[in-house]
Amino acid sequence: MELMTAIEARRSIRRFKNDPLPRETILSILDAARLAPSGKNMQPWRFIVVQNKARKEMADILHTALENRRAGGVASTGSAENTFRIMAEAAATVFVFSRRDVFHPEAREINDYVTSLVDAQSIGGAIEHMLLRATELHIGSLWIADTFFAYPELCAWLEEDSLLLAAVSLGYADEAPEARPRRTLEKMVKWQE
Repeated sequence: MELMTAIEARRSIRRFKNDPLPRETILSILDAARLAPSGKNMQPWRFIVVQNKARKEMADILHTALENRRAGGVASTGSAENTFRIMAEAAATVFVFSRRDVFHPEAREINDYVTSLVDAQSIGGAIEHMLLRATELHIGSLWIADTFFAYPELCAWLEEDSLLLAAVSLGYADEAPEARPRRTLEKMVKWQE
């Protein structure tokens, strides 16, 4: 598949078939992420793949996390409940961590702040590589940020104290959504010549 074809074909999938993904397929997707560019070639990403029997444990953790947020007074968890259903349905979910936990919005040192921004941008590029490779392999994917509603529970369950930035659910698509509308280049590009 040509790169532009993959870019145009990529969709956020929210319904997956119940078929497992071969480990080789997941490794191929992760290898694409590994090859993403990163600031100072730091390659700050780390991945934890949840699949097979661990999916049920993950689903239980996500459910408990939502109960904890509600009990703690969080009035709205937005789309998290539906996102957690999608994660439980997907054949695999890849949790994406920064290997360095330097993100502190109140950082006093400009170098720490810049490093955290560079790492976040690099990890975003790695995730995009995953999505495009999945599309090329005819695997559905969904980039997820709602993990923040289950942050402490997921980190404890995954036994990880690095910074959890996102997750990507993968599986065979059980839907074929149309392309979402995009703004035109004229509305988002300014030329300085």
